Amino acid sequence: MIPVIGLIIGVIVGIALEPGLPSFLQPYLPIAIVAAMDAMFGGLRAFLDGVFTDRVFVVSFVSNVLIAALIVWVGDRIGVGSQLSTAVVVVLGIRIFTNAAAIRRALFHA
Repeated sequence: MIPVIGLIIGVIVGIALEPGLPSFLQPYLPIAIVAAMDAMFGGLRAFLDGVFTDRVFVVSFVSNVLIAALIVWVGDRIGVGSQLSTAVVVVLGIRIFTNAAAIRRALFHA
């Protein structure tokens, strides 16, 4: 129940404050969101498998976001940022769909 309350409070604060994002961080936001989604789907899968650990989830969440942003940043520095962004999205997308399939199997036994 606490996570749901935190989510509701976060959405309300976000809507009320309308925070901005510095322009130099804008190219990294979509990659960070996809990396965060990968960690969330992985956490849900682990929960349904009965092996969820909050420490592993937090480390996975933070490290996924930082590593994905770092890969894109390095790509920007060497002039291939869009190609590395695409690669990160493809790899994380595959992981998200793999976790979604496992979640579906766990929930619907199909």
